[in-house]
Amino acid sequence: MRILLVKPQAELLVPIRLQEGFLHLEPLELEIVAGGLDPNEEIKILDLGLEKKNPFQVFEKMLALWQPELVGFTGYSINASVIKKLAQITKALNPKIITVVGGIHATLLPADFAVNQIDIIVRGEGGLVLKEIVRRFKAAEPLFYDNLALSPRDSEFKTKAALGPPDYPPADKIPLPRRDLVQRQRYFCIWTSSDSGRLKTLFPQVASLRTSIGCAFSCSFCVIPHLLQRKYLQRQPEDVVNEIEKLKEEHIYFLDDEMFLNSQRCREIAQLLISRGIKKQYTSWARSDTIVRHPEIFKLWKQAGLSTIYVGLESMDEAKLLEYKKRISVETNRQAIAILKATGITLHAAFIVHPNFTEADFQRLEKETLALCPAEVTFTVLSPSPGTAFWQENKDRFICDPYFYYDCMHTILPTRLPLRKFYRHFARLTNLALRANPLRVNKIKVPFKDFIRAIIKGTKYIIALQLIYRDYLPKKNA
Repeated sequence: MRILLVKPQAELLVPIRLQEGFLHLEPLELEIVAGGLDPNEEIKILDLGLEKKNPFQVFEKMLALWQPELVGFTGYSINASVIKKLAQITKALNPKIITVVGGIHATLLPADFAVNQIDIIVRGEGGLVLKEIVRRFKAAEPLFYDNLALSPRDSEFKTKAALGPPDYPPADKIPLPRRDLVQRQRYFCIWTSSDSGRLKTLFPQVASLRTSIGCAFSCSFCVIPHLLQRKYLQRQPEDVVNEIEKLKEEHIYFLDDEMFLNSQRCREIAQLLISRGIKKQYTSWARSDTIVRHPEIFKLWKQAGLSTIYVGLESMDEAKLLEYKKRISVETNRQAIAILKATGITLHAAFIVHPNFTEADFQRLEKETLALCPAEVTFTVLSPSPGTAFWQENKDRFICDPYFYYDCMHTILPTRLPLRKFYRHFARLTNLALRANPLRVNKIKVPFKDFIRAIIKGTKYIIALQLIYRDYLPKKNA
């Protein structure tokens, strides 16, 4: 069976496209789906985010030339409208092609994909569901089943769609990714951490990997607890290290929601990496309270090759941390920062900018940003995640299409400051963060062409952030 798996592009939004100049990770979710299929199937993966000029045209050309029997799409809320357009293009070319959509949005809000151009909506871990769909196709059985593969044309669709997300399978049942189906050299991440004071490149080729799925916490803005019902699924240490050992890339980005919750498991992974002599560099996410509880784990991981830790500090204000249900204090954040600096692991601090920020709030965050120096620092605008209680509480307050603008850069909630002033301050934060960046502070030597590339992309990104307010203005030809 000819199967085309598609990751759509983000349609709007200039900041997202410019972000991809600093980081573009492989479509691991589709590689895992492909890994669940029989190796004898004819499978292609198409990452339209790599196509800068005309992704729709590239997609149409692929359909016409390869003529797949099934096209599967994955995406977030921001991709919902694009997925429906791509499915419409598919059906216009050949109505017999089976169109399937999965991913986070399809799992939580399947009714949004109940349109004529989509045949099946997959909920949960698609690596096993698509395998069953293909088996049923070959056996001439109904393609939809249980709460995992829904048909929008089923008379009971609304009832089934209203049910909560299905249970995820155990981690050891999830297929390993088919990494051979993508152009691996096209995936990279800016890498500013260096113990030697020198980097071969700022933009190394990067592999993505999951060692766990889910999180035991319930931050108000996060969709993961709703998706997995607060379950934390973990792969066995030896299984993780076996996969790492096979990767040709020297840099690895762990995509776990929070990799280090089980300290013993993470200790075993690090020890295996060291004992086998696997020398790679890693970046991952961790909560600040995890770092404070287990500083010895991060010292061990530094020895294993951990370069950078992304930490959702979110705020250095107790009231905001309480509002976000972080279950972390400002003091814990400060202790985690100190531990990482003492350990020699680069901190990537992620802060939330609240729509109700005043100028004084922005100024306080500016001071906190400079105080982190040297560190990577990034900012997002507080945005309710579709499918969460926070979303339901605010759905009558949205100032724009809450899916189309859901990139955590565009606010979907009203701001206290005028939009133009809000985004002027927002852009200034990113500009100030460059002063705190390890490259600048530690005077790390990098290839000149990479340095110029980073400066140009950074400047364009800051300008784009400052001009976001224009995306909310009425269109002249509307």
